[in-house]
Amino acid sequence: MNHLPRLLKSIGSTAVLASLLIAVWPLSSQAQVASGTASAQYRLATGDVMRITVFQNADLTLEARVSETGVISYPLLGTVALGGLTLPQAEKRIADGLRDGNFVKQPQVSILVTQVRGHQVSVLGHVGRPGRFPLEQADTKLTDIIATAGGIGATGSDTIVLVGRRNGQPYRAEFDLPAIFAAGRRGEDVILQNGDVIWIERAPVIYLYGEVQRPGSMRLERGMSVMQALASVGGITQRGTMRGLRVHRRDADGKVQVMEAQLNDPLRPDDVVYIRESVF
Repeated sequence: MNHLPRLLKSIGSTAVLASLLIAVWPLSSQAQVASGTASAQYRLATGDVMRITVFQNADLTLEARVSETGVISYPLLGTVALGGLTLPQAEKRIADGLRDGNFVKQPQVSILVTQVRGHQVSVLGHVGRPGRFPLEQADTKLTDIIATAGGIGATGSDTIVLVGRRNGQPYRAEFDLPAIFAAGRRGEDVILQNGDVIWIERAPVIYLYGEVQRPGSMRLERGMSVMQALASVGGITQRGTMRGLRVHRRDADGKVQVMEAQLNDPLRPDDVVYIRESVF
């Protein structure tokens, strides 16, 4: 260590120094960077594309895709079954084959997953970026993928519908997003599985018309009252009156019921609030 300052001075080039550092950098650290696109717990599946390298054996570097049967074709070893293995397990299987076949004495294998195609979920509806997303980690949760998809859109509901299969049976569940983050309820953030479909419904809306400042539709917030809804649209006009306030609401049979409402009455999805014109 006492010779290090003189060594650096004699080198005089950061590029050469970088080369030396790479040469002596522990292989385990290199492997951690190589596995950056998928965690060590990720299990390889059909369609995944990987880059396999063997330290100091450039001729054994290979780009491979996991076939429908869960195998790849690798030099010297032929067909190697990697489907369902974690990255460390896959690296060990190839290393064992090279060592047991006397091809490489002490093989140090690294696998980089360049394209995650085998484990994916779909996110549909009112999110920032709908589409298909890879499950790069074995413990990817519902909120992780929602964040990856750009979060809930301005028109999206707080209720998330998850459809898939569990234990070979059809699975459907609804999750209240704010409740997941409520104190003591983090456990409701479910772990996703391959093939899951996430649906974000349109947020419930209400409609205000008549003598209001900004008639039209608006998002119905939780627990919103008639007074809060009117305040959100700027209140009533000078010609409007709060007397005879009416709310049009559909019942369970789909029929529209017209009822008188008070300012503190809670509103429901698709309610229509009507403000009449004052006759005086």
